[in-house]
Amino acid sequence: MSTASTHEASPRINGIPPHDAARSSRQATPTPDIDRALDELRAQADSWANLPIRDRRAILAELSRDLESVGARWAEAMRQAEGLPAGEPRAGEEWLVGPYLIQRNLQLLDEALADIEKVGHPKVPGPVTERPDGRVVAEVFPGRIYDRIFYPGVTAEVWMDRQVTKNGLAATQARIYRETDHSGAIALVLGAGNVSSIGPTDALYKLFVENQVVVYKLHELNDHLGPLLGEAFQALIDWGVLRLVYGGADVGAYLCAHDQVDEIHITGSDKTVEAIVFGSGEEGARRKDAREPRLQKPISSELGNVSPFIVVPGPWTRQEIDYHAENIVASLTNNAGFNCNATRVIVLHRDWPQRTELVDAIRRHLAKTPTRTAYYPGAEDRHAAFVREHPEAERFGEPGPGELPWTLIPEVDAADKDDIAFHTEAFCGVFAVTLLDGEGAAGFLDRAVDFVNETLWGTLSASLAVHPASLDVPAVRDAFERALEGLRYGTIGVNCWAAVGFGLISTPWGAYPGHDLYDIQSGSGVVHNTLMFEHPEKVVIRAPFQMRPKPPWFPSHKTALGLSKKLAAFEADPSPLRLPGILWTAIRA
Repeated sequence: MSTASTHEASPRINGIPPHDAARSSRQATPTPDIDRALDELRAQADSWANLPIRDRRAILAELSRDLESVGARWAEAMRQAEGLPAGEPRAGEEWLVGPYLIQRNLQLLDEALADIEKVGHPKVPGPVTERPDGRVVAEVFPGRIYDRIFYPGVTAEVWMDRQVTKNGLAATQARIYRETDHSGAIALVLGAGNVSSIGPTDALYKLFVENQVVVYKLHELNDHLGPLLGEAFQALIDWGVLRLVYGGADVGAYLCAHDQVDEIHITGSDKTVEAIVFGSGEEGARRKDAREPRLQKPISSELGNVSPFIVVPGPWTRQEIDYHAENIVASLTNNAGFNCNATRVIVLHRDWPQRTELVDAIRRHLAKTPTRTAYYPGAEDRHAAFVREHPEAERFGEPGPGELPWTLIPEVDAADKDDIAFHTEAFCGVFAVTLLDGEGAAGFLDRAVDFVNETLWGTLSASLAVHPASLDVPAVRDAFERALEGLRYGTIGVNCWAAVGFGLISTPWGAYPGHDLYDIQSGSGVVHNTLMFEHPEKVVIRAPFQMRPKPPWFPSHKTALGLSKKLAAFEADPSPLRLPGILWTAIRA
């Protein structure tokens, strides 16, 4: 399916129009200042590329201390910007997706560098195995004893590209640290505006995994974080290897075309990438059709997804149905639905006797979840577009001024490949249900894999729920293994929202590989990936059928704010003395 015919022609961030520059809290960086910043980065690029690991680790330690000092202000600034009530459990979200994830990134990078000093590459904490088809699989999570405590029963595997061999895996890790006399390079990071850790962790990836200095243009929606980011990342700024830039599309265009910028990374939209590479309007379309890009620089990207949640029929209890109903609702309502990995299509077996019971439970949880400020520009228009095509859409909650209802579109026809729910990322609190036939659970799974691969737009992430008793049936177990192998998604979450893969940080995060600039879909390349794999294909996360304690991103979590603060503090200083307080807070959810 061509995305050109199903997405807006204007550049967007995560599938939406660019933020209105009039709402920006900071003035655009003047062109002479941009030029000077790039000159300063160029002067340090070679030195950074050859900087000893001990100096890098010292910088990481300083970054962690400085981030801890601004963490509370960071989370509070984002809470206010997104309209979350002060003191409520859901305000913990801004601690989790901001300071906590960045601190985790810093700690995992430091562990990887320590391994490189000792053995030449980051150590894979779990077993490295081969699947029957010869594909190499590395278990990368849990990595620390604390991971087993905080995420009991959760594992994460990285499935490698078929060119990687078991004996050759280590040679594909951290290759850049085994090379000598590097030539420096400048990477432009174009940050997204929906999650405050995206831009900073993208910058860390370029600096510490790809060995490039960074000019980071903040998205206008969260450029108010600039001063706090400057404090937290002062060590990198002082070393002359990071510069922060402000402004809108014109500043982004100037940076992309600048001869000092060697590479570009963007979290945004396929159309944004196309506008950068080919230009906009008729001339851009002509260049794309003729395969004549106007920009020849390497571009990596993470560009969103119409994310599926596949529910495998099985003997679910009422309590299990309620748990997974909230699991699914959490994957939509988190961050008010402004996530590129939010569930957009729930895929159910038409003949599953408990199908209606699950959907009714989803309705109950939607009704209980407080509505949120629709802080991302264009949300009302996108919501209206979906409701216009689906007037039967069900609305939940009592939205106040500036808020939108959670919206469920029931039983979208799976045969209608042109339905808006299948080809357009809603990027607000909207998702749909679709029903598939199939002979039993095994036949349904085979059908579901074909449906999501061939009908839904994008390849970033997919989630799947399957009851342990179902996997005791050989035919279902075989179909499940075929599904894991056949799903063309960068991250697959089993019994959990696939966004867990974004939060683990040790796992690569990005689209399923193989997209080129002429059909970019969910993008190319990865970030996070602190074990520095060179050829990852996909990530598979396996969670217990019910995670205990309750995950802090569930809407009903009662102690999410206190827990998130404590987790962020722990990542800054991983002391066992902090464990009792964390565990006590977690079990009171």
